[in-house]
Amino acid sequence: MKKGFSLLEVLIAVVILAFGIASLLAKMAVSQQLMLSAAYLETAQEVMDLGDMAYPLEDVKDPDDIDVDEVKATKLWDIIAGSNGPSLSSEQEDKFRTYYWSRELIDKNPNEDDLKRMGGLYRVRIRVRWGDIRRGDAEEESYIALWKEPEK
Repeated sequence: MKKGFSLLEVLIAVVILAFGIASLLAKMAVSQQLMLSAAYLETAQEVMDLGDMAYPLEDVKDPDDIDVDEVKATKLWDIIAGSNGPSLSSEQEDKFRTYYWSRELIDKNPNEDDLKRMGGLYRVRIRVRWGDIRRGDAEEESYIALWKEPEK
């Protein structure tokens, strides 16, 4: 009886090992993509907070004043900090460079029945967009807030 492995046994072991390594590499790529997405979403949350501080929904008195066109995140910082406040570091500027914040009233002309059904609440979409639209790699995150017209 011979000692050692046959060629077939070695080939089977190599194939099993190759599948295992390929599976690990695929999982690593997915993990890396998830970590990158988490970083983008964390920055998007920061931009949402900046937008809410620069354009507080609580200060709006009329539904026609809810809409805010896209504003660069760096501009939001300037609005909050004011002319005498701290400026963004170069690292922060790079981080916020492709981020934009906007706010829009979802139901532009609600009828009285819909407003009554909603308890006088208006639906408002707050959106953060990042990436390059021209290259087709733009992403966005949004949430819906409710706003009620102040008593007059």
